[in-house]
Amino acid sequence: MSSKRDYYEVLGVSKDSSQNEIKSQYRKLALKFHPDRNKSNDAVEHFKEISEAYAILSDQEKRTVYDKYGHAGVDGKYNTEDIFSGTSGNFDDILKDLFGKSGRGGFESIFENMRGGGFSFDKQRGHDLLYETSITLEDVLHGKQMEISLDKNMTCDACKGSGCYPGTSKITCSVCNGNGQVRKTRNMGFSTFVTVEPCRSCKGQGRMIDKPCKNCKGHGIKKGSKKLNFKIPPGVDNGDYTIPEEGETVPEGVNGDLIIRVAIKPHSYFKRDGPNIFYDKKINMFDAALGIKTTVPTLHGEEKIQVEQGSQPNTIIKLKNKGLPQNSYGYGDQYVRLVIDIPKKLNGSQKETIRNLNEDIYKK
Repeated sequence: MSSKRDYYEVLGVSKDSSQNEIKSQYRKLALKFHPDRNKSNDAVEHFKEISEAYAILSDQEKRTVYDKYGHAGVDGKYNTEDIFSGTSGNFDDILKDLFGKSGRGGFESIFENMRGGGFSFDKQRGHDLLYETSITLEDVLHGKQMEISLDKNMTCDACKGSGCYPGTSKITCSVCNGNGQVRKTRNMGFSTFVTVEPCRSCKGQGRMIDKPCKNCKGHGIKKGSKKLNFKIPPGVDNGDYTIPEEGETVPEGVNGDLIIRVAIKPHSYFKRDGPNIFYDKKINMFDAALGIKTTVPTLHGEEKIQVEQGSQPNTIIKLKNKGLPQNSYGYGDQYVRLVIDIPKKLNGSQKETIRNLNEDIYKK
């Protein structure tokens, strides 16, 4: 029994769906899972699955066979080339609309590979690498230029990643004749079952290394160190940021990504909330009562502020555009909170003075 999912289930349509409904649903799924847009590890498999389902259900003859016999009928009648035969224009029109790419040499080449049994997205993807760093609020304001050294799998210089001894190349697998897969037919009573599975001899690649590279022993990669320069842009927050294809290398595959995990160091006196900065300014009760001109620090430098006469504890003074960058919308603000310093120890004379003030101000 086939282990494939039902094609209608794959596309999320019913068996009585029209061709337009099937096409519309495929457009939505292709936009979601196309590897140019979706970098998740299983996106390639999903895209292959929905494309095969659409190739069958968008062709009335193939759909009729599938509706009557299921996967057994389709696998028994069509090989991979047959399934996608004549469909490249249909696929190309859909994907060109979605991604704005020309079919010639673009998506057409994808489906040429699908028809030949070696789907072009059947490429391994290298592992992502993680680099953790911490930066200051000043770095968040200006951005920070980084230079790091990564120890990772890299393309072998001697064979350029082919795994073959210099001057040689891979040979076509004699077991699958370069298709990367083999078909097995079993007769069971009046039924014939055909299964297709990856070729074990070439591991589904269709080609094999005849003479391995001595430098990498046929792997196509070697451990190495790479210096990488990049800039952490202004305005970043705690979180992960991706540098595409700077992760582990896979021969004839797709590089993984480098994940930069950024942590913002606590500041000694500033607090951050998004693009805004908060700062506590301590003043004595007499300055609060009389008013005063003073200065406060900002990430942009010293800034003068006016404390109005009679300012109360927790009064907020806003310094416009003295915060952090916020994308293309300029800068956030800095909010200065007044913290009134009340003396804890007074001598007798000081106490008497304050009592007289209290009598004079509040008890008239």
